Formats: sequence, C-alpha cells, structure tokens
Amino acid sequence: MKKRLAIITGGYSGESVISYQSAETIAKNINTDQWEYYVIDIHPKGWFYKTHDGNKTFVNKNDFSIIVDGNTITFDLIFIAIHGTPGEDGKLQGYFDCLNIPYTSCDTTTSAITLNKRYTVAIAAFAGIPVARSRHLFKDRNFDVANVLKELSLPVFVKPNSGGSSLGMSKVNTPDKLEAAIEKAFLEDTQVLVEEYISGREFTVGVFKSKGKIIPLPITEIISNNEFFDFEAKYKGASKEITPAQIEDGMAEKIRSMAVKVYEVFNCRGIVRIDFIFDNKAQQPVMLEMNTIPGQSAASIVPQQVAAMGWSLKEFYSALLNECLPNN
Repeated sequence: MKKRLAIITGGYSGESVISYQSAETIAKNINTDQWEYYVIDIHPKGWFYKTHDGNKTFVNKNDFSIIVDGNTITFDLIFIAIHGTPGEDGKLQGYFDCLNIPYTSCDTTTSAITLNKRYTVAIAAFAGIPVARSRHLFKDRNFDVANVLKELSLPVFVKPNSGGSSLGMSKVNTPDKLEAAIEKAFLEDTQVLVEEYISGREFTVGVFKSKGKIIPLPITEIISNNEFFDFEAKYKGASKEITPAQIEDGMAEKIRSMAVKVYEVFNCRGIVRIDFIFDNKAQQPVMLEMNTIPGQSAASIVPQQVAAMGWSLKEFYSALLNECLPNN
C-alpha cells in the first residue's frame, strides 16, 4: 500500500517564489510506486490543497488533514520545501512534532538556530569550526557605524541575519557605504550580520544522511559575476557554478570533512547545504552559513550535485524519505 506524502510549499517570506519552484521539482521526482503525494500551499491567506479541478480544500490544522472527493486524507510523512518562515525556522517542525508526523528536515531546535546566521557561526566557533569575525546588529537598538568599523576590517559583507536566498545582502568596500548597506538589510530582517570578508575561493556542499550514514555530495565552486553570490547570482544566472569543483584532493577532503563535522555538530537531519570560503592565508575552509532546506529548483545547487554523484533525483528523494520513516 502506498504511503501518503505531503509536499509543503509557499511560506510567509520573500523566498516563497523559490519554494514553489522547489516543490515542483520534488513532485516531478517522487517515486509514485511508493508514495501518493499531495502538494500543500502554506500561504498567509490559509493552508490549502488545490484539487485537480482547481478548487481549494483547506487543511484541518488540528491533525494536518485534507478532504479530497469526500475522503479525509492524513499523511505518513511531510516533505518540507519551504524556504524561510515558517518552514525553515523550526515553527512547522514543532507543529509536526506535536502531531507526531515525521518530516524531511532538521528538528525544531536546529532549524531555529541555523536560520539565525549569527547564532550558527557562534555555535560553530565554539565547536572549533573556523568562521569569519562578525558583528550582530538589532533594528530596535541604536548602532554606531564607527564602532562597527573599529571592530571589523573592510571589506565586509552585510546581510539579513535570517533567510537563505541572499535577499538584502551587500558587499561594502568603503566606510561611506556601510550605513546604507545596513539599512538595506534591515528592510528584510530585524537583525543584521556584518561579517569580515575572507579572501579565497567559495564552495558549497550538500550533506545528507541515508541508512544512518552521513554523506557529502560532490562539492560546487561558486564563481559569481557579481561581487558576491547574491540573490541575482543564485537565481538569475549571474554566477558560474562548477560541479564537481575542480580542486585538488587535499582541499576537497578538508571541505568534505568540515561539512560532515558541521552536520554532526548541529545534529542535522535530511539534506542541508553548507557554504565555505577556502581561506587563502590559513589554507583551510571557513564556514559561512548553512541552509537546512536548500533549494531544489532547476537553478538550485543540490540537484546539480546529486547529478554529479551519479544519482537521479528520484533515487535521492527516495533516500531522504526512507530515512525519515520509523524503524528505518
């Protein structure tokens, strides 16, 4: 008998447009011999499933069920494809934990911590993982640009402290541009991270668990046509992504080992993607941030890495789903 899968998409942030694209890719690559899937939109105006005739049936939030053709549909597993809130920050994870429905992502605690870039790097540093120096700013508290410049050396990156699609991010090379960059980031979030630039090549690697084993995907090198890997570079083609990265074995092994360590330190589940700069001076990977629900759209990196590993997306998603099943 097929198990029932809910692919949840949408969300309440500006990243919802990417969430819909991710859900489309996932739905196209589900093993329908094993799963009967339903795509459910978590939208500010309500949670609903759109039936084949175009009508909306709203979710019963008491048990996360829907009614289709007069039948009540409950779910064995949730595939979370929401980037940003409430799918990536732990809110839905807590809800599904209360309902005892398993899901494909990190748990509530890990999701909430890792969506906050500052808390992520603080925990990583405590665990001995190299990170860049940074300053954490809050919108409801006064900040002094001069003090920020005293603590950090230019150039710096300024980015919203939450979110994974680089909306509101800037690179600042001169002191006169810093305040405007901070204000731009505050348009996207109430917290902002100002982080020192590290000279080096940028890499990103997906990591997942299958049959209890932590597996790093092939590494991708990011070469942005812009000054950095911003929203335009990620989703509008303004970057070059080389998968697998053309790097020597020693460098690759350092990045893979660090990625696995990050996955272990943060008690991750499902597929996550971790971004690194390989520091030219220290000759080591420096963790930038991590994304616990990385994009799955046609333009996203994880599907590229899965292909480079020699897997189909159907095989990959089946592995993720089977890992979540009880007694697996």
